[in-house]
Amino acid sequence: MIQPQQINTDVLIIGAGPAGLAAATQLRKLGVEKVLVVDRESQAGGIPRHCYHTGFGWFDLRRLLNGPSYAQINVRRAEQAGVEIATETTAQHWTDDHSLQVTSPDGLKNITANAILLTTGCRERPRAAKLIPGSRPCGIYNTGSLQQLIYLKKLKIGKKAIVVGAEHVSYSALHTLRSSGTEVAAMITEHGQHQTYLPFYWGTRFYYRTPLLTNYKVSYIHGINRVEAIEITSTQTGEKKQLECDTLIFTGDWIPDHDLARKGNITLNKYTKGPEIDQNLRTSKQGIFAAGNLLHGVEKADTAALEGKHVADCIVSYLSTNFWPTNNRILIEVNTPLVWISPNIIVPEYNTQLPLNHFTFRTAEFLGKTTIEVRQGEKPLHSQFFRKLIPNRWFHLDSHWVSQLSPKQDNIKIQIQSA
Repeated sequence: MIQPQQINTDVLIIGAGPAGLAAATQLRKLGVEKVLVVDRESQAGGIPRHCYHTGFGWFDLRRLLNGPSYAQINVRRAEQAGVEIATETTAQHWTDDHSLQVTSPDGLKNITANAILLTTGCRERPRAAKLIPGSRPCGIYNTGSLQQLIYLKKLKIGKKAIVVGAEHVSYSALHTLRSSGTEVAAMITEHGQHQTYLPFYWGTRFYYRTPLLTNYKVSYIHGINRVEAIEITSTQTGEKKQLECDTLIFTGDWIPDHDLARKGNITLNKYTKGPEIDQNLRTSKQGIFAAGNLLHGVEKADTAALEGKHVADCIVSYLSTNFWPTNNRILIEVNTPLVWISPNIIVPEYNTQLPLNHFTFRTAEFLGKTTIEVRQGEKPLHSQFFRKLIPNRWFHLDSHWVSQLSPKQDNIKIQIQSA
């Protein structure tokens, strides 16, 4: 049997997207000698590599770029800082708490590190996970595969498409389809309205004239060799319609790419489904950190990069002190209609500065004027007013109340303030 090559490094980062590359670059700037980033894709840069729209880089680079340009800058900065990047390298399993076995074109390798950072991102829930009945023909994609085929492979995927979803990424998928010459017959959402920003919605409505069908879900897929039509059902009346198409794009409905964390017996948060993390982005396993859209799919690439810089400081602190709190980890819980919040653990009395100085949360429902309340046990800590809350969009909760936490183990509750 061929023995895997043994590699030792100071910090191992899994994922060469914005969070991983920003963390690696910052670690080198802070004096960490050996930083290794591995990624299963053939090129580093993450999802922005095949997002040709603009809007990247404003919050971390202070300039507006398209996705490929943003990715190239992140890769170049990491390489210039002395980061080692290994592409086409997939982390298979943990050999112990601080070692991973990876496969690469050079064969099997065992990588041992003093600290490990997981930045594996998130993915869209596939058709199979949605349990939609019908046949299994060709022509069904998610946004990621769509953009890779069109922008990276230069392929045209169909003549007439339907986009399932009406959040921000759904409109990006529509733009990608139209730029390749594919007609978009309709967009469909189970919600009562779109969840993107008004300029994108109105621009799409007037420029492309694509109808948006609200309060509908896909209930059946027809087709033998290729998609021929879909059946949609009203979530309010039960009315059914059939729409002809040869391409179906499922968008949004993000889930963390948490397979590696789960294999490492890292505690997953019941709300986000990503690793439980505290304000320093520490997981439940000593020396293992997590950052980026693995924690909160999906936020801007800029936000993931800034989180990467934050976690780099936390990793350097750990490498110098070996301190890892195991007590007084206070869980943050959310009540419906709120879906999740990140970070979701607070360790009081120790560096309570959060990434970007706020919490990120989401709601499952459209809400008008709303006040979010934070309580620990019976003690109110904070309330914050929002003019409106929209599903599939991130919102930020102030973090100054963290300094008021009691060291006792009462969990923190985040909820809608009752009238």
